[in-house]
Amino acid sequence: MGTYKGAAIGRTGRGDWGHGLHLGLLANECIDVLAVADEVEEGRLKAQSQLQASRTYVDYRQMLDAEQPDIVTIGPRWTDCHLSMVLDCIEAGAHVYCEKPMTWNLQDADRIVAAADAAHRKVAVAHQAVYLPRVQHLRAQLDTGCIGALQQLHAVGKQDRRSGGEDMIVLGTHLFNLMRFLAGDVQWISSHVTVEGRAIAQEDITEGGEPIGPIAGDSVESFFSFERGVSGSFTSRCAQPSDGHYGLDIIGSEGRIAFRGGSGGEMMRYPHPAFIPDDATRSWLPIEGPPDAPLSDGNTRAVADLIAAIEDDRPPLSSARDARAALEMILGAYEAQITGARVALPMVNRHHPLLAWKEGHYDG
Repeated sequence: MGTYKGAAIGRTGRGDWGHGLHLGLLANECIDVLAVADEVEEGRLKAQSQLQASRTYVDYRQMLDAEQPDIVTIGPRWTDCHLSMVLDCIEAGAHVYCEKPMTWNLQDADRIVAAADAAHRKVAVAHQAVYLPRVQHLRAQLDTGCIGALQQLHAVGKQDRRSGGEDMIVLGTHLFNLMRFLAGDVQWISSHVTVEGRAIAQEDITEGGEPIGPIAGDSVESFFSFERGVSGSFTSRCAQPSDGHYGLDIIGSEGRIAFRGGSGGEMMRYPHPAFIPDDATRSWLPIEGPPDAPLSDGNTRAVADLIAAIEDDRPPLSSARDARAALEMILGAYEAQITGARVALPMVNRHHPLLAWKEGHYDG
């Protein structure tokens, strides 16, 4: 393993440094962190201190030109800057670890995937759960048939004040990436997206609390058909108590697994095909395996996996292609609601369905 020149980009006040992606550079001894970039001095100096970087820049493009880094973390949560930042990093010859959602529309995602392929650069995305040992152990256990044949995946969003469309793209993207990690590609989507119990209308299209693209609906119910006959669903409904719904239920022919939280720390197995109240011998069991790890450890492992992907010339565990596929599960729900029909993946329409609807491209 060689030594890599590292750099980090943040944008204080406009997406900030996200969920600490840059801190994932610290624990990888083969990375020499040279510089950080942020328009705001306070953010620059804080990140410089955290990473012990030698230099800081106001303009990230100047940093890329001067430092020629091998690996760059793109931290801002806001999606409005991701396309230009990722493309500029790729053009400068760098591999990238980018905050999620990677983009808010499929056209931008297509450009990133195409640019990375053309330049032979790796782009990893911060869906941290798939990098964590307990989640990888979970997939290995499913492959051994610990609950029989995998049949269904039921995901539930956080269902806080952002319930519905905003929950679906901000937090649902983690769940969708995890569902694909366990069950493979989605073949088609159907959905029911509502506001106060009625189907969304064009006037319900709005913006989220941060620039994440147009959203709609205070409740979302979407249904997915995965390859190998596995079915899945996603629910985010308004006015639900925030008492730990967020997570995934995994159902097999001989049992089920309850997985709660973003890192996989709360995971239990019910090793029976059905619940029988009168049978006291049937109970939930903890899934033995590696200890839980914090979100920050996910960033460290993501950067380590990015280095391994570079060395082995393979895709990262959560690649730009995976991020694009998770976004299709989000946007496909809108198109299915608007058209009243199943939406096949990959989607033919690469425009954002809500914007296309307002522009008259759908009859729905």
